[in-house]
Amino acid sequence: MNEEFNTDDAMEVALGMLGQLELFLTSIMRPWNAYQIGMAFALLLVAHLLAHVLAPRFSEWLRGQEGWPKWRMRLAVTFRNRLRLILFVGMIWPLVWILREVTWPSRSYLLAIVGQLAVAWLLIAILTRIIGNPVVRALVRYIGWAWVSLSILGLTDDTRRILDGIAVEIADSRISVWLVVQAVLLLAVLFALARFITKQSTQRIRANEDISPSMQVLAVKALQVGLYGAAFFIGLRTVGVDLTGLAVLSGAIGLGLGFGLQKVVSNLVSGVIILLDKSIKPGDVISLGETFGWINALGARYVSVVTRDGREYLIPNEDLITGQVVNWSHSNEFVRLDIYFGTAYGDDPHLVRRVATEAAQKVDRVLDFKKPVCHIVGFGDSSVDYILRFWISDPTQGLTNIRGNVYLALWDAFKENGISIPFPQREVRMLEREIIQAPEPTVD
Repeated sequence: MNEEFNTDDAMEVALGMLGQLELFLTSIMRPWNAYQIGMAFALLLVAHLLAHVLAPRFSEWLRGQEGWPKWRMRLAVTFRNRLRLILFVGMIWPLVWILREVTWPSRSYLLAIVGQLAVAWLLIAILTRIIGNPVVRALVRYIGWAWVSLSILGLTDDTRRILDGIAVEIADSRISVWLVVQAVLLLAVLFALARFITKQSTQRIRANEDISPSMQVLAVKALQVGLYGAAFFIGLRTVGVDLTGLAVLSGAIGLGLGFGLQKVVSNLVSGVIILLDKSIKPGDVISLGETFGWINALGARYVSVVTRDGREYLIPNEDLITGQVVNWSHSNEFVRLDIYFGTAYGDDPHLVRRVATEAAQKVDRVLDFKKPVCHIVGFGDSSVDYILRFWISDPTQGLTNIRGNVYLALWDAFKENGISIPFPQREVRMLEREIIQAPEPTVD
């Protein structure tokens, strides 16, 4: 890989590969080789017809497997989409074995090559399904197909020499097309493996009820950073990239980002602090300014808060650290609500307090073991003013609706017990006698 390779060598290798290709195409015109190609096309046609018949039935069977995990269902869908190739592989190899038994090996040589290519393409198509990014998946798939095809045809050494000869010199480093291809393939495979391990570990972490929600998020984030970072450095180190210069470059980039992206870094650090001190966790009900809702997710840069009207606010982590946040469910889920009302002076306040607490207890969501209480808070111009306090344990279900239900229960209870809710009254008097004039000022 480190030997000198100039343009003349590349031309020589390319001409040699063209000569091999010409020899291969010439050999196809021989009778038995033509027969093998015809057999391969016939098997492909049979596989296509069988897949056309079996694919709908297989799809119908898959729809009934509702309890399957996601990864198994995706694998089954991949098999359904590759059913034609699976059937082709399942038919061509028995044919190759039969021909080898009844004829000379040379009369099944091309069929064996086609079978090897089909098996390789099928395995690559299935294995690359674990790569989530469709662009990376397609890139790895096509490069893998090309390399396996060259390997089966015995052209890998020449291809490697050509790709290694196309290179650029940067300082003391030599970067060739072959090195880039190796790095892309290896990093894609390592990232896909890291992603798969992360997803499986995340499911196990979130299923563990002994770990608090905030620590679950922190563990998942740490696992993602560790696995993806390890995949990146292992991949570059494996293909021979010198990481010394990369470390210096990353330090300079980090210094520049520290000055230019202070807010982003502040939000990242604030997110780690939130996860460590457990002040806010998924499912908590919070109020920040005029925003009231529950925590839907904790991100690296922001917190997702969903309100009762379906709006989702993305609040920067720094605001939750530096601002005043009301966490309705920080230590427990019990929330006390207060409502105010007034009754006429002619109503018995003892009766009013008893009727109000009994009415509140009959409302759904109002806790029984934390009984409502009612107190007089003042004597107004037109009414005796009261405060009614009651407790709920599900603030995520809304606060305005439960207040409205309690007010409605008070209205019905007061109506049944003859308790009136007064409204302000004003008395206007008209003066009919002469208007008293002010005395004229005197001058000393």
